[in-house]
Amino acid sequence: MWWFQQGLSFLPVALVVWSAASFVFSYITAIVLHHVDPLVPYISDTGTIPPERCLFGIMLNVSTFLGMATMYVRYKQVSALSPEKPKILRLNKLGLMLGWMSCFGLCIIANFQKCILYYIHVLGACLTFGVGSIYMLVQTVLSYLMQPEFHSKDIFWARLAVFLWSCSSILSMFVSSVVLYSGLYGQNLVQKLHWNPQERGYTPHIISTVSEWSLAFSFLSFFLTYIRDFQKISLRAVVSLQGQTLHEGPRSFRAEEQALLIAGSI
Repeated sequence: MWWFQQGLSFLPVALVVWSAASFVFSYITAIVLHHVDPLVPYISDTGTIPPERCLFGIMLNVSTFLGMATMYVRYKQVSALSPEKPKILRLNKLGLMLGWMSCFGLCIIANFQKCILYYIHVLGACLTFGVGSIYMLVQTVLSYLMQPEFHSKDIFWARLAVFLWSCSSILSMFVSSVVLYSGLYGQNLVQKLHWNPQERGYTPHIISTVSEWSLAFSFLSFFLTYIRDFQKISLRAVVSLQGQTLHEGPRSFRAEEQALLIAGSI
């Protein structure tokens, strides 16, 4: 059995590989069609013009569902390991809520392009990266609280390092973007897809784009730390028959349940 076939480790692996592929494929398509510059464009710029826009949207929508599934499995794992620790359970519920909000932001990014509905796109980015960073913080704290019984110190330090990486990328992207779009280097730079190295504002533009790519891959790296944990989880379906045939009406179901309740089986 291969390492990615153990337990549910294929979930974070699929999330990371698929999301990285969505960035790379849309980037290659945009470069081949000369829609963006080869040197580190914004990730959103590689999904602005058809046909790469279609590819970008479809693949990120799939990433959204993979992310939701991965976060839910992580939530169930922590709940099962610490059923009698209220602090951990509260943080775990908070983490799931934040994680799904981040996934919803990713869905917004995929379907509302930067050059068409800029402010909605920015809202999606804030949900994805801003709320997503808080999700990473919550999971890092959970890793700290669950050591050494359930987590090793190595996992905690790895998640802390990735969280700090994402925070530094957010700070760098925010500062450079504020400088770039402050009006000092011209107007309507949001719509600009091609940059000349000799232009004013090129340096903060490059810093901003590099920071965005760094932030995206810091998120993917965080989910890689789930692989070992997910190798210890299995999933199975339990079928419970409530009748001997498939054409019995609801009355027979209720009668059967009442009989079981009287007998003390429910």
